[in-house]
Amino acid sequence: MIVATAKKMTFEEFLSYDDGTDNLYELENGALIPMPSESDINQRIAIFLLIYFSQLGIPSYQLRMKVEIAVNSRQVGVRVPDLTVFSEELAKVMQGATRSLILMNMPPPLLVVEVVSPNQENRDYRYKRSEYAARGITEYWIVDPIAQKVTVLEWVEGFYDPRVYEGQNAIVSPALGNLELTAAQVLIG
Repeated sequence: MIVATAKKMTFEEFLSYDDGTDNLYELENGALIPMPSESDINQRIAIFLLIYFSQLGIPSYQLRMKVEIAVNSRQVGVRVPDLTVFSEELAKVMQGATRSLILMNMPPPLLVVEVVSPNQENRDYRYKRSEYAARGITEYWIVDPIAQKVTVLEWVEGFYDPRVYEGQNAIVSPALGNLELTAAQVLIG
């Protein structure tokens, strides 16, 4: 669902937008996109991965849920992935920030995870993929509980090379190193 506005919203207008609610929005080509409430399985998957990454030794100051990331599409927009892993450099830049927003002039995250919701496949597989690649995000995971697969996209020379994992296939993460994690483990959260 797109919020109807009289005109396209600029990035600067988005930064100051307040509708009096706690709703999260993405900004896509000037249109506000409300972020729907997450399904139980989507929440479980995101929390499972947050805990797993923490157990790998990634410090809490590098882990975020629902952080805003400025991206370029036809104009500057904002995406809100389910889970984000900051690089050390980005974590330092974000210290003391008054808003959990990664601007275009900041280093990109090390990894973003999107958990696919029903009827959102195109956004996660196509639009966000190209926006995250243009942003230089090293690794992008698309966790798809509907199709029962995890796609790990590695950023190589400005584009993503995908690897798809299903069932008991062990996930390989170039950004995080060796994982003892299968697609099945992730998909049941």
